[in-house]
Amino acid sequence: MFAVLTPARKLIARLTVLLSALWLAACEPISINPMGNSGQKIDPNAPVPVALLVPRGSGNSGDDLLAKNFENAARLAISDLEGVKIDLRVYGTAGDPAQAQQAGLQAVADGAKIIIGPLYAESANAVAVAVANQNVNVLSFSNNTTIAGGNLFVLGPTFGNTADRLVKYAARNGKKRIMLAHDNNVAGQLGAQAIESAIAGTGAQLAGKVGYELSQQGVVAAAPKIAQAAQAGGADALFLTANTAGALPLLTQMLPEQGLPPASIQYIGLSRWDIPAQVLELPGVQGGWFALPDPNMTARFRSRYSAAFGSDPHPLGGLAYDGIAAIGALVKSGRENALTTVGLTQNAGFQGVNGIFRLRPNGTNERGLAVAQIKNKQVVVIDPAPRAFGGAGF
Repeated sequence: MFAVLTPARKLIARLTVLLSALWLAACEPISINPMGNSGQKIDPNAPVPVALLVPRGSGNSGDDLLAKNFENAARLAISDLEGVKIDLRVYGTAGDPAQAQQAGLQAVADGAKIIIGPLYAESANAVAVAVANQNVNVLSFSNNTTIAGGNLFVLGPTFGNTADRLVKYAARNGKKRIMLAHDNNVAGQLGAQAIESAIAGTGAQLAGKVGYELSQQGVVAAAPKIAQAAQAGGADALFLTANTAGALPLLTQMLPEQGLPPASIQYIGLSRWDIPAQVLELPGVQGGWFALPDPNMTARFRSRYSAAFGSDPHPLGGLAYDGIAAIGALVKSGRENALTTVGLTQNAGFQGVNGIFRLRPNGTNERGLAVAQIKNKQVVVIDPAPRAFGGAGF
């Protein structure tokens, strides 16, 4: 029954593997001192040495593509800085924690005041631990909040941020009894925790919760349980952790067959439901809500990147731009402590290629996200991304 997206499954799987890469090997992160380090002081009038750690050299074409995208985006960001000079040094990690750790140590030995990257959670954790006693902060591309803290920050969009945005929007629009269905893998369980936390913080109620094994048999067995629990709990919304390469196609096919059509309950997704575009053709996702970065900002970055490098950026490429943009904005302030934890976590945040974002003292991040709905096989923004922190959407 997973064949409902047969023509598109290879494309979906390829992209989702890359998007899921941020979670790989993240089940048992190395412990980092929660107090962390303050970070390096700088001379804001001199070029600031910044290390960029990319997954180059693993032998995997996907890693090499990402590595090139990260470097391109970082250099594009540097070209946009006014009055700030960044001395960018790029190091390959081969997507391996041990090599990433050595790259991080070499970068610090070469004078790096801050590290951007690496991508994979275990590698990012290994780097942060290795350079913590040298007072260097790490802005990783991971979205795994279990490794965040101390001198390690995650730039990737987090489950908590996405869940908060969607649950708050749902509650404001009368959807306050939320049913939760989640994969029983690590990402699904962490996603479920984020959704439950968001529900608890908004005054909404958890109307039921069903987990399932991520297999055809597991999803088929879970579908009637999800429908029954939603109906028994009087749910007016169903929040799914499933993504487009996993259970989402089958779930959205089977749940209406079990008496839970989108017309009777608001479907909400923790992942992007518009990648790849073939997903928009599915009957079961029509009317569904999900969050995404500011589409106007994203389109602008895509256009500029394509003009500069002759190809579209990878969806994760903008994280490198954001890292440089944040560093540039802080250095421009002229403060020696610009790259310390106090500077990095300024409450006003930064303007990135996908919209506003800010780093939190606990190493996580908040991003300004839009809420979108699938209508007639098209993505329609129903609540724009906020342009500043503290307003609607936060």
